[in-house]
Amino acid sequence: MKPPEVLAWRDGHIEALDQTALPHRVRTLRITTVDQLVQAITSLAIRGAPVLGAAGALGVALAVRQARAQRWDEARLAEQVERIARARPTAVNLAREVAAVAARIPDGPAAVEAAAVAVGERAAAASRRISERGAAYLLGACGGGKLRIHTHCNTGGLACLGWGTALGVIRALHAGGALAHVIVDETRPLLQGARLTCWELGQLGIEHRLACDGAGPFLISRGLADAVVVGADRVAANGDVANKIGTYGLALAARRAGIPFLVAAPESSIDEATPTGQAIPLERRPDEEVTVPAAPAGTRALNFAFDVTPADLVSAVVTEDRLIEAERLSRASS
Repeated sequence: MKPPEVLAWRDGHIEALDQTALPHRVRTLRITTVDQLVQAITSLAIRGAPVLGAAGALGVALAVRQARAQRWDEARLAEQVERIARARPTAVNLAREVAAVAARIPDGPAAVEAAAVAVGERAAAASRRISERGAAYLLGACGGGKLRIHTHCNTGGLACLGWGTALGVIRALHAGGALAHVIVDETRPLLQGARLTCWELGQLGIEHRLACDGAGPFLISRGLADAVVVGADRVAANGDVANKIGTYGLALAARRAGIPFLVAAPESSIDEATPTGQAIPLERRPDEEVTVPAAPAGTRALNFAFDVTPADLVSAVVTEDRLIEAERLSRASS
């Protein structure tokens, strides 16, 4: 069965797979306004750093069309483009790709649309190179054989287009006959691992087991994983990595267990303008994502969507262009 298309530009509007409906329903959103796009991004119907970048790029094309139809002036158009860029603050891809495509606005709508579509095409091509390079690294670091991989959140085609980043590495290992199975964290509170990663692995026929988030470090300590592979929403200049909340604990466990902790991310997620993880804006999401339905009414939450893993806990960062190993990361952070 052909997998559903995650994101597309169709006759002047955006079509996006609604990731809040998975795995029980496959539903496509038809997005024709900036308001609809911002809502889709903030609700996580559209999510994943590379997909956010591609959606933001298409959003600029959408805003240009809406501006012409509704006769916005330049200030109103700039304001709406900025709304898209700010819709989620942690993943640098969103703001970066919005800015890159917005720079083409003076060249006209056709130039904007071409630049926007190209962002998604580049993301899909990059994910295949990330996958292959990351798989080769892990086979070398782990000494070959069939590997047991632990992963967190969702980093496949749903989040990244193409093969994905961390899940793409897993997919490349599987294609090469070098994967035993995958341990998938549920990824609370919105369960992207349980809902999305397990769905993707099932579609690919890859053996996997689902684990509670709190069990992840313990499972690693018991020798049940040969490596941890995660994605990234932003990598600071010193190598600190912002990723879905719960990543930091896995990195600590991997260091204690002496197994590789690999970050797979596109070059567009590396932010040289952010010196360290302390400077990365970390999204706080609504209390209700944590408190409903189990907590007593009025309970407040500390619902950080992301955490920061220090560079000295990262074995390597793999991108479509390079492999940055631990020694170079530690030099950058010193």
